[in-house]
Amino acid sequence: MHGQADTLMATGSVMLGGIELNNSPVDLSDVRPIARLSDDFDAIVVPADSPYETIDDLVADWRKDPASFPWTGGSVGSIDHLIIAELALEAGIDPAEITYIPKTSGSEAIQTIASGTAKAATSGYNEFADQIEAGRIRALGISSPERLDGVDVPTITEQGYDVVMANWRGMLAAPGITDEQFEELEAIVTETSQTPEWRQALEDNQWTDSFMTGEEFEQFIAEDQEKIAALIEELDL
Repeated sequence: MHGQADTLMATGSVMLGGIELNNSPVDLSDVRPIARLSDDFDAIVVPADSPYETIDDLVADWRKDPASFPWTGGSVGSIDHLIIAELALEAGIDPAEITYIPKTSGSEAIQTIASGTAKAATSGYNEFADQIEAGRIRALGISSPERLDGVDVPTITEQGYDVVMANWRGMLAAPGITDEQFEELEAIVTETSQTPEWRQALEDNQWTDSFMTGEEFEQFIAEDQEKIAALIEELDL
């Protein structure tokens, strides 16, 4: 990939978690970040017949015996897992006591709470939206800084827990390309982000536009890597 100006790589928070979990000898400082494109925020959900109506309800029960309160979501160290860790810290629960059942998709996570194997699940809101609207599961909170447009679910923050995390997506270029090649790729990605088709994709998927380039994006990656590393350490992974 070194020096290949015709190759782009999609990345995001999941990759940063993987870098930390695997003690990777390389990280995003070894490539050339082009742009952050969008944010996908997680929802915390429970079965429709769950006794939990709010995050406070859930936390009150979770505090009684954290290890006996199973959660489910994406892979170990994913944004789903890290949001639970952040909520645990806010609630005064040791993240190392979290019982977490990793799944490969939001639909599998739904099955896991429906069967009673887990009490709550986290994943991108869009993965749960249909089941929430159908009344099969209940969303208690979303990890966004503000409520999502058209979504009648409170944020976790407005319920008293400072948990704001996004599953962000972005594009990277290969190391070793020339500045001219990099500028051309950045221009292509920037132009694409302004098309009606991309704007429609953001709306359809409940993604938030978080376009960012240059030093601002590089600084964001460094800060997010540091935050994710700290949470993974708290989880004792």
